[in-house]
Amino acid sequence: MTSVSGGPPHPGPWQSATVTGVCQETPTAKTFTLMLPEPCSFWAGQHVVVRLTAPDGYRAQRSYSIASAPSNAAELDLTVEILQGGEVSGFLNEAVEVGDTLDVRGPIGGHFAWDLKPALGVGGGSGVVPLMSMLRHARKLGEPDLFRLVVSARRPEDLYYSTEIQGPGTSIVFTRAVPDGHARQPGRLTARDLTTTLDGDRDVYVCGSTAFCDAATQLAAAAGVPAERIRVERFGFSG
Repeated sequence: MTSVSGGPPHPGPWQSATVTGVCQETPTAKTFTLMLPEPCSFWAGQHVVVRLTAPDGYRAQRSYSIASAPSNAAELDLTVEILQGGEVSGFLNEAVEVGDTLDVRGPIGGHFAWDLKPALGVGGGSGVVPLMSMLRHARKLGEPDLFRLVVSARRPEDLYYSTEIQGPGTSIVFTRAVPDGHARQPGRLTARDLTTTLDGDRDVYVCGSTAFCDAATQLAAAAGVPAERIRVERFGFSG
């Protein structure tokens, strides 16, 4: 069984990261590939803080989950959803290009960091980002069943990582519209969506909006998952 020792890494100093790639994930989200001056050790599920500094010295910063799998490289991916009125997310999505630099500090977070025990991730919308780090890590280790994933998206065009996310142990729930050939009819997440991928030895990682997390947590509890084995990370408006 794959395992890790010790706790998740703590944040280091601020670093100047170079943007080496920009990918349009959905109509309202982009993935930014950042190259740090030196390797950044992190656990899947952790996040970093991105800081912007205006010419007049004004600063704004926001936290964004890491989407890439842990590695020994100095490269990491952040997927950022543009929010209406979002100060930082708007600038990142509308102005940042390859070759630009961003101030980054991390990794941060211990509660939602995946310890490589068998787990099920349940993500809604942009809440899939830290869970994608976990899924990628399990696949990279050659143990895809170590981490299973149920992800909810409104429509096919709203699904993050659409060309990569599908595979064994992954279920996709569309709530508004489905692509041709999709077996499940559109509708909200149900207990059945979890029980078909859940067994008694798995922790559950839930990430999304407050309403989504509350509903998914109730479904996991109803499926018999003890409260202490459910970890939740709620995404609120952070701009």
